[in-house]
Amino acid sequence: MMYDLIIIGGGPAGVAAGVYAARKKLKTLLVTESFGGQSVVSADIQNWIGEEHISGIELAEKFEKHIRAHSDVVDIKSPERVTEIIKKDIENGEYIFEIKTDKGESHEGKAVILALGARRRKLGIPGEDKLNGRGVVYCSTCDAPIFNGKQVVVVGGGNAGLEAVHDLFPYATKIYLLVRGDVLKGDAVTQEVVKKNPKVEIIMNVVAEEIIGEKFVNSIRYRDTKSNEEKTLSVEGVFIEIGSIPNSEIVKNLVQIDAWGQVVIDSKHGATSLPGVFAAGDITDDPYKQNNISAGDAVKAALAAHAYLLKRKKESPAAADKL
Repeated sequence: MMYDLIIIGGGPAGVAAGVYAARKKLKTLLVTESFGGQSVVSADIQNWIGEEHISGIELAEKFEKHIRAHSDVVDIKSPERVTEIIKKDIENGEYIFEIKTDKGESHEGKAVILALGARRRKLGIPGEDKLNGRGVVYCSTCDAPIFNGKQVVVVGGGNAGLEAVHDLFPYATKIYLLVRGDVLKGDAVTQEVVKKNPKVEIIMNVVAEEIIGEKFVNSIRYRDTKSNEEKTLSVEGVFIEIGSIPNSEIVKNLVQIDAWGQVVIDSKHGATSLPGVFAAGDITDDPYKQNNISAGDAVKAALAAHAYLLKRKKESPAAADKL
């Protein structure tokens, strides 16, 4: 079957794009390994608009229910992973895109929305995976309020780490900042704000060795890289802020990618460097990695894809629509 639109991803960007594609009556294929995106591990999301509190699992279930309500125009392949995207030339200079999946399937479409998201860069130490979502978190904007009145650690001395400390100011009673080197690497202004706050204790030249706890985090063990001495801090939260990795490996030879592996887009339309391919969410170079922003940017990408399809001289449900 030839699809009007293929969407890759089932987080807030992928699902939002799918819902809007359905509203435009585009014959759409959505392929995703799972629904929910990175927030699926969050125990208490407090900044998803319209929900005061919702768990990541509940949000993922709502995403899936919403997109499956449009099964008349949206075909869903899940759990399934796209392994390759192939650009095919056609006579009038427009492209057809073929995707291949880990299930041995292939599908073709006239436009693609990349909503593959990103994955948090991890420390790779004992306790990190076990306590993920149970005191170990990767998004201060999302989860700082959960740690109201608690002692926490932030790991990372760059902008992400400093911004996480700043996000925790109104909530945490004590904030330890663990820095691998002997200098902070974030913006000078933010550094000054962090250094002046009496809640913050900055510990330089250390590496985290283990996150400790049974059901929830209760401490972190770290090592001084100069003295080799090991110490333990009693904390209830560990914010790992050492960056993220866009899931852009399969498109690095298809569209423009920046130095950090992010897909470069036109922020007005979500268009990439290749006509017919759009992108939204954490895979892109949008500086703000948030669920609500991912969903909004995906709506723009879906509407832009619809407009793109209207201009194609190919039979499509979109061709009958009026802008």
